[in-house]
Amino acid sequence: MKRAGKLSKKRAQKAGEPPGYLSYSDVKKKEKVKSSYIDYDKDNYTEKEIENIAESFKFKETDTTTWINIEGLSDIDIITKLSSEYDIHPLVQEDIFHAHQRPKIEEYENFLYIVANMLKYNEVKEEIESEQISLVLGDGFVITFQEKPGDVFDPIRQRLKNKNGKIRNMKADYLAYALIDVLVDNYFIILEKISDRIDDIEELVKDPSEEILHSLYDLKNEMIFLRRSVWPLREVVNKLQKDDNEFMGQTVKIYLRDVYDHTIQVIETVETLRDVLGSMLDIYMSSISNKMNEVMKVLTIIATIFIPLTFIAGIYGMNFEYMPELSLTNGYFIVLIVMLIIALYMIYFFKKKKWL
Repeated sequence: MKRAGKLSKKRAQKAGEPPGYLSYSDVKKKEKVKSSYIDYDKDNYTEKEIENIAESFKFKETDTTTWINIEGLSDIDIITKLSSEYDIHPLVQEDIFHAHQRPKIEEYENFLYIVANMLKYNEVKEEIESEQISLVLGDGFVITFQEKPGDVFDPIRQRLKNKNGKIRNMKADYLAYALIDVLVDNYFIILEKISDRIDDIEELVKDPSEEILHSLYDLKNEMIFLRRSVWPLREVVNKLQKDDNEFMGQTVKIYLRDVYDHTIQVIETVETLRDVLGSMLDIYMSSISNKMNEVMKVLTIIATIFIPLTFIAGIYGMNFEYMPELSLTNGYFIVLIVMLIIALYMIYFFKKKKWL
């Protein structure tokens, strides 16, 4: 998974490699691939984790709906077998493995290919983590590819277990909608966490420190990352609900309007929080400037007070043999009193002018 602070991701593919070249891009995180399937219709439900991906192929010719989920991309053999069975185009396979894709939708002859970002909030590190979700929607099946184990789809799994639930009475297009809907709804949870962090920092921003500045810039980077994730997703959902294709039925397109509205709400919230962060940065910089001005004012006043005192001390520090006051018995104390009077008068004058 990638952190929100990383605004770009290195491409593992080298220049000149042929189209359809397969190589998992996140080479540092090669973990065991977990495969599972859920097959269901109105009356039947089967869920199983599998060692051999071929076990899921038996549902291909049935009238049920099958959801195949792959967690991890380090085993190319599993994904190529699955792609061969469901006739997934080599360019799509390449996009699945090179997990740096912008959210998008592509229509092929026998399936739709959708890319989205699944976001999670790391409570310990207080940062957003993201991974690419690749979704293939075909006639009677949905295949999802994740970069690593763990996702936000548990609510869908629970709904599928409910025999009387609406999702059990619908086809694969409704399942695809439900998965996208959960991804979008999870963005609201992320935004709520970020909003709480912003509220905490807002109370401290008037007392500037380096730690607060780092927190503000981290939050700003996270908002940029969120914006880059959500704006393209809006186009994906909009295209799903408006374009005519055989994989997304008219009944489901009504529900996609709701997802589109949620996407717009996420975008508006992101823009609002970006504006708030921009204002907080301005307040922070103003606080730094005001603090510096206060320091400079104090130093200037101190220097101004000592200018006449230094002048007097300089005069009586000259080594002339004949100076009238040198013979006075109390001359030293008289000069000190004069210097004190001058200093007190200048302080009074500064306060009267409200410079202090």
